Amino acid sequence: MSKIILLTGATDGIGLLTAEKLASAGHHLLLHGRNEAKLAKVVNELKGKYPDTDIEVYVADLSSFRDIAEFADNVAEHHSHLDVIINNAGIFKATETLTADNLDVRFVVNTLAPYALTQMLLSKMDSHGRVVNLSSAAQASVNLDALKGNITLDDNGAYAQSKLALTMFSKHLADTLGDQAPAIIAVNPASFLGSKMVKEAYGVAGGDLSIGADILFRAALSAEFSDASGKYFDNDSGRFAKPHSDAQNPDKNAALVATMDEILSRFV
Repeated sequence: MSKIILLTGATDGIGLLTAEKLASAGHHLLLHGRNEAKLAKVVNELKGKYPDTDIEVYVADLSSFRDIAEFADNVAEHHSHLDVIINNAGIFKATETLTADNLDVRFVVNTLAPYALTQMLLSKMDSHGRVVNLSSAAQASVNLDALKGNITLDDNGAYAQSKLALTMFSKHLADTLGDQAPAIIAVNPASFLGSKMVKEAYGVAGGDLSIGADILFRAALSAEFSDASGKYFDNDSGRFAKPHSDAQNPDKNAALVATMDEILSRFV
């Protein structure tokens, strides 16, 4: 049965391969990218292979709260129902690490954007839906002052903290939304896969990207994830596992989400 699936960061890396895997299975795709020309190229390639697949495109810079809000509004305007959101888009390095709002771009793109999109589109989802959040094995305790933009972090620190923050809010939402909400699942797609991000960050070719695309596809659609809300899947070990201890602490999760809500209240 075809599902309506929103996928961010669909123009390269794991996102692109995930888009192709979903298109090959005949799902209705809402593909996001930052670059309109790259998105058009992806659609042309996918439609060439899978001409009957429904594909829509949404252009947005996820470091911009205005773009995030317009993106969510656009999706909501065109769809009364969503089955799956895959928050895949992410960033490790950037020429400018501060956004126009003086926040670290890693926290905005990797954490605040997927949180905001999920919150804005939750009303379009039901208990059969799933939100899959792309986490990482790199997880470090979140400094809330750094999240607020008051402290500068290096690339590794900002990335690891942003990915733990995503894992923490995933757990918090799963614990607090109730059984009428979609499943909220955090997934480490596997370490050092051959994405542009890994090549830029570590200077290595990396592993087979299809490993990451396969687990995102499974997390979004397979029966093995039907009761996975609030869980963390570690694809390095190929199983559900415990995330960083902070993500297992409800008080820390709640404090993080309260800080995120306060930030978003100023900009969205």
